[in-house]
Amino acid sequence: MSYTIYLSGEIHSDWREKISLGIAENRLDIDVLAPITDHDSSDNVGPEILGEETNNFWKDHKSAKINALRTNSYISRSDIVIIKFGDKYRQWNAAFDAGIATGLGIPIITLHSPELTHPLKEIDAAALAVTESPQQVIDILKYISRP
Repeated sequence: MSYTIYLSGEIHSDWREKISLGIAENRLDIDVLAPITDHDSSDNVGPEILGEETNNFWKDHKSAKINALRTNSYISRSDIVIIKFGDKYRQWNAAFDAGIATGLGIPIITLHSPELTHPLKEIDAAALAVTESPQQVIDILKYISRP
């Protein structure tokens, strides 16, 4: 069986690369979708395409909407959404992605350190798996991909 997964969440570590490498190494029939992870590109896409803004609210507003076009499209095309929450920054967008996926009936897997279990308890309650490492995610993907 083939799957399409969306990798949502923090952009400050190599977790996406680890999962993608694990998928390739295990020859899993899984397509990987992801947001734009270059912070500057993501933040500046609105003004670059639609015109400069002097007010940061409108700059962010334009960029957020363009990024949401990609995110919402990719989430709706996915069989599973994997959401990584990092320790350093609050990923409000990742929490929002979890809500979108859950609302669409798309299963989610969360990935975060044990220290975030309490603050993420509501999101973890909606997840079909709560993981602490990219390897655990890979192992789940291997298991569900077995014939």
